Amino acid sequence: MVRNPFVMQCGEFHVDYRQDMAIWKIARVRWRIFMIVALFALFPMVATDYVVGLATLCGIAAIGAIGLNILTGFTGQISIGVGAFLGVGGYTSAILTTKLGLSFWVAFPLAGLTTALVGALFGIPSLRLKGLYLAIATLAAQVIILFVISRWDSLTGGTAGLVLNRPQIGSFTFMSETSYYYLMFVVLLITIVFSLNLFRTRVGRAFIAIRDRDIAAEVMGIDLFKYKVLAFFVSSFFVGIAGALLGHYTMIVSPELYSISVSIEYLAMILVGGLGSVFGSLYGAVFITLMPVVLRSVVDVLSGTFPGLEGVLVGMKEVVFGVVIILFLVYEPDGLNKIWSNIKNYFRLWPFSYTK
Repeated sequence: MVRNPFVMQCGEFHVDYRQDMAIWKIARVRWRIFMIVALFALFPMVATDYVVGLATLCGIAAIGAIGLNILTGFTGQISIGVGAFLGVGGYTSAILTTKLGLSFWVAFPLAGLTTALVGALFGIPSLRLKGLYLAIATLAAQVIILFVISRWDSLTGGTAGLVLNRPQIGSFTFMSETSYYYLMFVVLLITIVFSLNLFRTRVGRAFIAIRDRDIAAEVMGIDLFKYKVLAFFVSSFFVGIAGALLGHYTMIVSPELYSISVSIEYLAMILVGGLGSVFGSLYGAVFITLMPVVLRSVVDVLSGTFPGLEGVLVGMKEVVFGVVIILFLVYEPDGLNKIWSNIKNYFRLWPFSYTK
């Protein structure tokens, strides 16, 4: 394509297939993404260890939320067993590193693969079950896995759990908050890039077709059993990775850390962030992870003025948690990702925006 240098051009022009298939087609958007990544890379240099620790927890939760969204948001398979799959990842890495003496860098991917295989096993009923029935089946997986973890004392330590060490490379140990943040940050970037590209492939489009109308997808030649089990496999892999990262960050794994309430929190992350959205998973993970911290800060501020208020508000986490989910489901079912999209669309037209 030859362009006349004397003719003024406007807009974006794609002259080959590679440009048309790019994730971010506009150059300024790509530069904006690079700047955001650079800002998050520099974030630990200006933040306190406490804030960096919170950011690390948000990033680990985002990895697990993206994994769950691949299954629930993009494939339409409801799962209430994500807490137990986090436990499989954490315990697998703990057993491989503490009992078998393997390096974290070997145990880390093996934890993801082990969780993926367990998730695929419990995903087999998805061919015959859907909706509420599939949710109950994954809830059974939650109960079975936690029962095994709690009772297999010789391997998992039972209710006492296991103590882990931080990862290390040679003589360097990821003991500081900043170093572990960068480890999480690299894994999160890989997860986001993989997920964004997954749904540009044949496999990802099959996942979306199954979510939208599984019978029509089967008529089109999509193997429902293969892709449903594959969705459980891919989703559980990232959940297991998040579980391993979380286990080595807290340096302990125990059954109570992977209860049904954890599964509900991860479901809330993708509901609040936005089903079927990679970045929505990130927004929801940050929102749900930081919500108890914000509530605690509000209680600390108000307790100075109202001394008796602390005892009343200490149990408000669950109430606020439920109210937030209900409000999002009623007023913005597409979650924070849709709200952010609306804000960007408004300022894209401002000050010439108008209401139809």
